[in-house]
Amino acid sequence: MILDPFSEKALSPEDKIFSSITALDYSWEKKDQPRFKKGFKTGRCLPYLVAANPVNFGKPTKLSTAEALAACLYILGEKSKALNILSKFTWGETFITLNSEALDAYSGAESSADIIIIQNQFIR
Repeated sequence: MILDPFSEKALSPEDKIFSSITALDYSWEKKDQPRFKKGFKTGRCLPYLVAANPVNFGKPTKLSTAEALAACLYILGEKSKALNILSKFTWGETFITLNSEALDAYSGAESSADIIIIQNQFIR
């Protein structure tokens, strides 16, 4: 599975079927280049979450790659792995604090469609 903010399908616990996760670390300023417009067959976008990283603190959907990967793991039921990744950053615990209610709700969803419904409760 590839974390792709342009995917039409939201990440959900049903995506546990994938054996690996790829999070691309590149500047979103280049998102309009042709290679990023195609999308990925196994791409999944993250639901609404708020960044805690120092560059984008408090901004919705402006997650660092570490935040995105940790959120993905958390939603897929791998909370301890998510916390381990975030423990490397001074702001890691803050990410969980800011998004704990949403992450818990997303991790309890059954499908991508459920994620979209739940997400609408958190969009500010």
